[in-house]
Amino acid sequence: MKSALVASSQKETGAQIQAQLKDDFNIERVTTRDEALSALQNKRHDLIFIDLDVLGDSDRQEDFKTALQAFWRNHPATKVVVITPQDTLREAVMAVKAGASDYILRPINPEELAFVTRKIYENLIRQSELDYLRDRFWQAEAFEVLQTRSDAMRQVLYKIRSVAPTRSTVLLAGETGTGKSVLAKLIHRHSNRRDCQFISVHCGAIPDTLLESELFGHEKGAFTGAVRKKLGKFEIARGGTILLDEIGTITPAAQIKLLNILQDGIFQRVGGEETINANVRVIAATNSNLKEMSDNGTFRKDLYYRLNVFPIEVPPLRVRREDIPFFVAGFLDKLNKFQSKAIHDLHPQVLEALQHYSWPGNIRELENLVERAYILEKSAVLTPESFPSELFDPALPSADIQVNTAQHLAEVRRIGIAQIERRYIKELLDRNHGRINQSAAEAAVTTRQLHKLMKKYGIRKEEFKHPR
Repeated sequence: MKSALVASSQKETGAQIQAQLKDDFNIERVTTRDEALSALQNKRHDLIFIDLDVLGDSDRQEDFKTALQAFWRNHPATKVVVITPQDTLREAVMAVKAGASDYILRPINPEELAFVTRKIYENLIRQSELDYLRDRFWQAEAFEVLQTRSDAMRQVLYKIRSVAPTRSTVLLAGETGTGKSVLAKLIHRHSNRRDCQFISVHCGAIPDTLLESELFGHEKGAFTGAVRKKLGKFEIARGGTILLDEIGTITPAAQIKLLNILQDGIFQRVGGEETINANVRVIAATNSNLKEMSDNGTFRKDLYYRLNVFPIEVPPLRVRREDIPFFVAGFLDKLNKFQSKAIHDLHPQVLEALQHYSWPGNIRELENLVERAYILEKSAVLTPESFPSELFDPALPSADIQVNTAQHLAEVRRIGIAQIERRYIKELLDRNHGRINQSAAEAAVTTRQLHKLMKKYGIRKEEFKHPR
């Protein structure tokens, strides 16, 4: 049953609300602000009915916002309904503008109370349905990208889902090979510009002398070799999205023109005088620290602040090792579609080595390694013989657990335990040649528990039934 808190100095008001809602809510009643805050620390309430004078005596919207924040500190999703007499209706409206869900008049009208309560929960249900549909849409459209067990990556995906429908400029920062361009396409695909062009420009791959022309176009005769007018990427991407990859490499002149686009939405072609409106969303990506570059003068500060509207830090693969099996499965599916082979798995020793490798080239390096092994492999699984020998460096202890100090202790502990459990089960099954009953007995667990752990870590007993 749902729970509601009534904070009113009028006993009759509390009694009326309790009598009206007792069939749908567990009601707790208090009379002062301090008692209300204490009650919220001890228990989560779905709904708070609070006297205006208990909430705070003020005629300023900012004061009501501060007062409400105290009630949301422990449970931000709790809905607040202000109780007010007719003569303080103006202040109650201010409280609603400051964030309260609604208000009701005192003395309590049962029909008004029922209407306000029903409206709040209809809105909650509607929002839940929208979230569910949005999640289904994401899963259907981008399942391969969205599969993750990494908390850091879940935060990235949450930010992407939040910013995708907006017009805001996004700055994707992260090491080379972490999938920034894939995430940029994901943002475009879930924006209201999805039906228009997505143009990707690798700024670092274009010579400085040609960069402005590539981005903004040029007029005929603008420079030697300009034999005709050329449209730039910002014109071609009109109505859509442009990804400026390796944005930290662009020239000072191009930085000024890009600043004009972000600031005023206009630009001119090289050698031209016509002012062109740039109806395009900008996503920038970099493996450099733009903040440091702006501080030391190699990148314009005003441009940095314009690009840094919504920054997203993309984690490297070594921080999300638990996602390696997802990537490998995706790469194998892709390779199987275009090749005559049918390889769907990794040898346990390979997975162990991949989990302990440092991945300086990130996801791109993993994809290259899997493709190389796929070409060489002759069996139905990718075996150690198909991978470079340095991946199985004997100097690296196989029991070594990588520690990422950027994560919370609880997450580091969870990852460490998972690595130990996975290694323990594999060595146990290897010693017992895949026999489940004997392995479970030695581990002092039931066969059902062992099967659950094997499923959790993607371990199959057939892999360990080698001849004795």
